[in-house]
Amino acid sequence: MCSGLAPPADPGLSELISSRIRDIPDYPQPGIVFKDITPLLADGPAFAAVVAALAAGHGEIHKVVGIEARGFIFGAPVACCLQAGFVPVRKEGKLPAEAHSDTDAFGPGERVLIVDDVLATGGTAAAAASLVRRTGAEVAGLAVLLELGFLGGRGRLPGLEIRALLTV
Repeated sequence: MCSGLAPPADPGLSELISSRIRDIPDYPQPGIVFKDITPLLADGPAFAAVVAALAAGHGEIHKVVGIEARGFIFGAPVACCLQAGFVPVRKEGKLPAEAHSDTDAFGPGERVLIVDDVLATGGTAAAAASLVRRTGAEVAGLAVLLELGFLGGRGRLPGLEIRALLTV
């Protein structure tokens, strides 16, 4: 388990995250501001604080889902912190082989935490939650580094506990 899991509402954490995310204007197209998390990932103590905060406060978790691709970066260490299994989830069409929309990675009654870097429109998180629920497992919540609040992703996730470490 990660030592010293940070409390979910650490006021200094938002400032730390903001200082380690670089804005790239007009990428991938004019008018879009890309949020580059590589400076955060390069700062070991900041990355560890984010992982601990994403892991904290969800109760017992059996599996952690990491949503491709940056959710893999956060989800795997969160799973280690929680001593839970890790399940990578990809969008359909991302691999050359046949895609499966069902999984045997979760068992009935297991509590599953979904982790991603960004909550934008909520579509990918909703699909991941649906996949988990179809197995009989329980979605314990969604934990993200960054929420793009102006896109209204929370509205597509009714009844799901959502923790965003920073909302812009």
